[in-house]
Amino acid sequence: MLVFNYLVFPGLLFATVAGLLTWWFDRKVTARVQYRVGPPWYQCFADVVKLLGKEVVLPENARRTGFLLAPITAVAASALVAAMLGVYNMNYGTGFVGDIIVFWYLLAIPSIMLILGGAASGNPLASVGSAREIKLLLSYELPFIIVLTMAILKAGTLSLGGIIEYQVGHGPILYSLSGVLGFIVALICVQAKLGLVPFDIPEAETELGGGVIYDYSGAALGAFKLSKGILFYTLPIFLITVFWGGIKIGDGWGILWAVLKYVLIIALITLIRNTNPRLRIDQAMRFFWGKLTLLAIIAFILSAIGI
Repeated sequence: MLVFNYLVFPGLLFATVAGLLTWWFDRKVTARVQYRVGPPWYQCFADVVKLLGKEVVLPENARRTGFLLAPITAVAASALVAAMLGVYNMNYGTGFVGDIIVFWYLLAIPSIMLILGGAASGNPLASVGSAREIKLLLSYELPFIIVLTMAILKAGTLSLGGIIEYQVGHGPILYSLSGVLGFIVALICVQAKLGLVPFDIPEAETELGGGVIYDYSGAALGAFKLSKGILFYTLPIFLITVFWGGIKIGDGWGILWAVLKYVLIIALITLIRNTNPRLRIDQAMRFFWGKLTLLAIIAFILSAIGI
């Protein structure tokens, strides 16, 4: 049964389907905002399947091992987080002390793989994209870690399962002032983790032609796209789990409430994407290390004094 949970529901297969459908929703809404029709519902599936079936063209100057290993590792990390989150929400109390640190680490791996893959391609544009991804990663991880620490402090445990159990007994962390501020900070960090406007600086198609993924093609590019699709599902679920009481699927109302929470977060992500211009990398760094880190520290202090 556990193998089924990890591989099918709510694991890899479910996360892939839900993530690609979410990605389509984001693209469709963005198209309508721009007075375009947008893609059909199956477009993201078709794109990924088509790419996975194509040959990978290796650049002449690429370092083969790092170039090919990066997208595979990114998919593996994204899928593992999706499966673990699903199992944790289905079985309260699952987990071990310190597992939230493991989640944080795994969620950073797809960005790290983009850095390694772009650097291994041997292309100057990809190298510029990798440099931007490094700076962006170092920028948003600081406030993200602070608000995760705030949630740990409030729940009194390093276990994600323990954080869920705390919220079952005391109410969601989001329903406090420190929780609201922490959720806002985490949501903006998720926007950067997904590489969406205004934080799509490492790819910057109009400047770098794709940046970190400039030289990727075929199945390797499809793997990076698949990883992003899974993260589209995983990161909102992670926010719900840490800040909004987790997902209770014991009855129809629990499922409906979980879907509404998920849709609201996706709507906020899409709204941010469509109402902001792309930032320069220095602007993004100042924003994360300045205003957002300050907001995260305020949330931490409020949590420490019980507000």
